[in-house]
Amino acid sequence: MPHVLKGVILAGGTGSRLHPLTRITNKHLLPIYDRPMISYAIEALVKGGVTDIMLVTGGTHAGEFLRLLGNGHEYGIDRLFYAYQERPGGIAEALGLAERFVDQDRMVVVLADNVVERTIRASVQRFAAQEHGARILLSKVEDAAHLRHLGVPALDTGGRVTNIVEKPDDPPSAFGVTGIYFYPADVFAVIPTLEPSQRGELEITDVNNHYIGRGLMEYDIVEGFWGDAGESIEAYYAVNDFVRQHGANKD
Repeated sequence: MPHVLKGVILAGGTGSRLHPLTRITNKHLLPIYDRPMISYAIEALVKGGVTDIMLVTGGTHAGEFLRLLGNGHEYGIDRLFYAYQERPGGIAEALGLAERFVDQDRMVVVLADNVVERTIRASVQRFAAQEHGARILLSKVEDAAHLRHLGVPALDTGGRVTNIVEKPDDPPSAFGVTGIYFYPADVFAVIPTLEPSQRGELEITDVNNHYIGRGLMEYDIVEGFWGDAGESIEAYYAVNDFVRQHGANKD
């Protein structure tokens, strides 16, 4: 019996790396090619077979998501819920707001500025069949300088992830951790145990390392393009250019 999977889209943050574009709107409402950025995360989940979704956002522009998405039906969502993050406290804290929505089910978490070329359906299915633990998606990153801005996994000789290092000076592998995560319901017991990082936030890397340390982390390597449109102005336009030419979430 496959497990019920719920989708959580995290669309908060201040968008400071995309200033001044984000001075008057949430970055996830900025256009990527011909539609708002947020629609790609929704499409990734819906095409993956996940149609019960909670959107977590915050700030002064949160109401714009309601105006854009409504009940979500025209996007293929069965049920769309909203949660409001009072202040930017990190990805893990934002995820914690979805606890009652997820309840005892499993979840697929998507950072709303992440865009992938290929559908995540196969990874959703593998996670649904997975007995225990969590799953992450990795992307091969050719540019070592770019890896220093990402979470980078260390892999043992058997190909298992042994640790994720955030923004490493000396990247332990050529893979970046994408902003697409798969968790069991017990992630909500992990989040309260986290210590804030140097920037005062609860980091998703600490959540992932919790599962890795217990031997409970699987991963897939994404095929094709992956981009984080919120990383910088340059990355935002690189994702725009790619999607305009090649599309996203393709079967």
